[in-house]
Amino acid sequence: MAVLFGAVLLAGAAAGAWGEASPAPWRSSSESARLAARDLDGADLSPAQAERLVGESGDRWAAYLSPEEYADLTGGRYLGVGLSVGRSGGTTAVSAVVPGGPAAEAGIAAGDRLLHVDGVPADQLPVTDVVARLRGQRAGTPVALSVQRADGPVRDVVLTRAVLAAREVEVDRVRPGVVRIAVHAFTEGVAAQVREAARGSQGLVLDLRGSSGGLVEEAVATASLFLDGGPVASYQEHGETRELTAAPGGDTATPLVVLVDGGTMSSAELLAGALQDRCRAVLVGTRTFGKGSVQQPNRLADGSVVELTVGRWSTPSGHTPDGVGLLPDVPAPAGGDAAGLALQVLAGLRARG
Repeated sequence: MAVLFGAVLLAGAAAGAWGEASPAPWRSSSESARLAARDLDGADLSPAQAERLVGESGDRWAAYLSPEEYADLTGGRYLGVGLSVGRSGGTTAVSAVVPGGPAAEAGIAAGDRLLHVDGVPADQLPVTDVVARLRGQRAGTPVALSVQRADGPVRDVVLTRAVLAAREVEVDRVRPGVVRIAVHAFTEGVAAQVREAARGSQGLVLDLRGSSGGLVEEAVATASLFLDGGPVASYQEHGETRELTAAPGGDTATPLVVLVDGGTMSSAELLAGALQDRCRAVLVGTRTFGKGSVQQPNRLADGSVVELTVGRWSTPSGHTPDGVGLLPDVPAPAGGDAAGLALQVLAGLRARG
């Protein structure tokens, strides 16, 4: 069974029913909850019924995806406005902007403070809710933002959500023999791209800052590149413990530093937690997001998918990051050069041999 540790990539959290009329009665939240508790694979539900089920489930990470939307999710496309956010000292700010996306076209830049989302103060919302409000549920829908650059004037902009093609892996040869590999999300083929990028390097910086999760199989396959078998994570599914293990034969010798921040979530946290617990990498940066839940995709009769939370996952040492995140081994000072610090730590690891 496939599992997703990052449904927020496309649909985010469903905070309530979409309000469409349902041709068949889903009259109570308890009825929906009973249906949500069992396997929905093959269920003959209309889109309105599935959306109502998600809305009444009480599951903040539940989502209904059309066949096209699910293909986008797993294939490296996502719904949103093309920005990532983080929080430091109670302030919500833009941490990254996708070139060519709606946010970039509106002139929003990394470092801008995000003040309001659809009129709601961003600092008063959990970051998860800010992300969900930005992502929305359908392409072509508007979201109103208030942003501020440094001490400049507050600027109100309305962005239109779009399905964005993601370049999930970016590679920089930062120094002779040293490679920085940024993984923005774990979609199909990411592990193979990381393997190719790491080939022949003498030191690696795996940059998971702002990495929003995705396919757990790809995260485990990426962990397998740097581990020689053994545990990666475990998760609870309907009361049963399931183990995720690395394939044997990974590179355990090349010095490795992993960059993390408040946007590192879900499958990215799973990878970082495994490498940290197994003493394979040094984590540098700031506390991660703290999404420790597991979503099961249930494919309905028409090919659409309902994702529902089925459990929580833990690192090899038994720590669950849900709600608390992972702490880096080497904290980066607020406003400091985390990437430069990662290179300093990597230089120390290489000098030690």
